Amino acid sequence: MAFSLFGKKDKNKATELNLEDVKQQVEELPLDQILPNQFQPRSIFNQEKIEELAETIKVHGVIQPIVVREIEPSGYEIIAGERRYRAAVHLQMEKIPAIIQNFDDDETAAIALIENLQREQLTPIEEAKAYQSLLSMRDVTQEALAKQVGKSQSAVANKLRLLRLPAAAQEAVLEKTISERHARSLLALETEKEQLSVLKKVVDNHWNVKQTEEYIREILTAETGKEIPEKPKKPRKIAISKDVRIAVNTIKQSVSMIKDSGMDLNVQEEEEEDYFKITIQIPKKK
Repeated sequence: MAFSLFGKKDKNKATELNLEDVKQQVEELPLDQILPNQFQPRSIFNQEKIEELAETIKVHGVIQPIVVREIEPSGYEIIAGERRYRAAVHLQMEKIPAIIQNFDDDETAAIALIENLQREQLTPIEEAKAYQSLLSMRDVTQEALAKQVGKSQSAVANKLRLLRLPAAAQEAVLEKTISERHARSLLALETEKEQLSVLKKVVDNHWNVKQTEEYIREILTAETGKEIPEKPKKPRKIAISKDVRIAVNTIKQSVSMIKDSGMDLNVQEEEEEDYFKITIQIPKKK
């Protein structure tokens, strides 16, 4: 696991932290001496998933040690592996295997953020806040940050724009009451009052993204006195890896084979910036 981190003093020089190349000695540390990462970007932990992980650990043990750093007066702070730690606590284990590393606050925060970003376990708001923290902490450009986390600059910029929304709208995204696309459409409104008013209507009426965009377009048309045309959908050319292409084609071929057998499947495909979403509904009765 390697992370390239840019220092504030020298933006052109990257300091690479490689958790696999450094000397690693696994120790059994008491759980009551371990503290969660103060820089943890994830604010929501799915308890059901933690319990599922706990069941796996109960059978197989902790296969991958957590990574910690020593803190005063006598304890350890998690750098990576908080879900494993929480699962161990759930099981009331006394000790957990850990690797102790000597990282400062900036390095600890950056690793915690990047680990979560690479695993795609953050909500859009948590991801945006993680980007904001990294930009502030490492004093780098959006372009440099995007390269470090393996995203496009536009993807990073779009996530950061979500932080312009009022707290209530951000909370709605965080709790998955509305989608990221709902939130982006709210950004077209100039005032916080308008954004919150539309947010309430979206939540109360369970509007989808298209309905939300149409309502916002009506508001903007009334304000300007000019018809606001619907934004044309631009065809996006996204370079995807061979493995992703194979995975998508395999799913499509499987669906085609099932349909050929006479079963009527309902298949919906969505292409987001960072992933493909394929929803397959299988009728219980043929």
